[in-house]
Amino acid sequence: MFRWGVLSTAKIGREHVIPAICNAENGVLAAIASRDEAKARAMADRFGASHAFGSYETLLASDTVDGVYIPLPTSQHVEWAAKAAEAGKHVLVEKPLALSAAEIEPLIEIGKRTGVVISEAFMVTYHPQWAKVRDLIADGAIGRLRQVQGAFSYFNTDPTNMRNIPELGGGALPDIGVYPTVTTRFATGKEPLSVSATVERDPNFGTDIYADIRAKFDGFELAFYCSTQMALRQEMTFHGEKGFITVHGPFNAGSYDHARISLHNAGHDEAQIFRFPGVDQYRLEVEAFARKVGGEDVPVFTLAQSILNQKFIDAVFRAGESGGWETV
Repeated sequence: MFRWGVLSTAKIGREHVIPAICNAENGVLAAIASRDEAKARAMADRFGASHAFGSYETLLASDTVDGVYIPLPTSQHVEWAAKAAEAGKHVLVEKPLALSAAEIEPLIEIGKRTGVVISEAFMVTYHPQWAKVRDLIADGAIGRLRQVQGAFSYFNTDPTNMRNIPELGGGALPDIGVYPTVTTRFATGKEPLSVSATVERDPNFGTDIYADIRAKFDGFELAFYCSTQMALRQEMTFHGEKGFITVHGPFNAGSYDHARISLHNAGHDEAQIFRFPGVDQYRLEVEAFARKVGGEDVPVFTLAQSILNQKFIDAVFRAGESGGWETV
């Protein structure tokens, strides 16, 4: 059994990833670390972990864990992923891994030198609904793909929330803009060539709170918007010459909609619905990660993929500043 340690008591860990670890068939929650040992002990007791540590360094030095999940603020991801890898721990680090593609490059060298697996936690790439979208497109179910449209939004104006604090890596694009980009890349197997964007920042927080993006790919375009100050919405649609596919709960299935996709024909008078009840994409993620560490030939999100996705986001920010098209 893969022995997991978790750095911090962050909400994403409490609500999604730690329960997934506890339910996984090939892993066990061994330890929790927090700068407040009392918080670490309370969470360890809640989820049945044997060990609680009052510092991240102490957990990384412990022989009670094989690898760590890191849900720290975005600005600390690369730092602690590197420290964990240097300590010989395998690393699953919450998205976004970094705030620029250049920050990710050193982690590739560290991973090769230490022999550990380092992966960005894009749980959507483990959900079978996205594998189905990819297969439908590849099989020609919608003919030639011409247009992808997407949206991801929520409303949060809490000044103490890390998503509204630039120094911690807050903003709409790092937090949720990465999802339309990664799922389009995953489903099509193609990379963006150039992007244009309008990016709006909050006058008080300084974070990007709205972005409207167009990206040119070979043969099709992607258009999406994301916002941290709009009503809740998630949707992705892949529109081809012979039909279109809509993913109704594309990123947080169960919270925004059921895990389902619909395939419509060209006349929009017939549709097939594909449902995925009971799927926990976080559990699939942690189980795949543990199998990869164990030597199985299973796909996990690689650092090379992380760099490509971050280059997309980097280009969006440049386009927002320049007001023109930017090469990815």
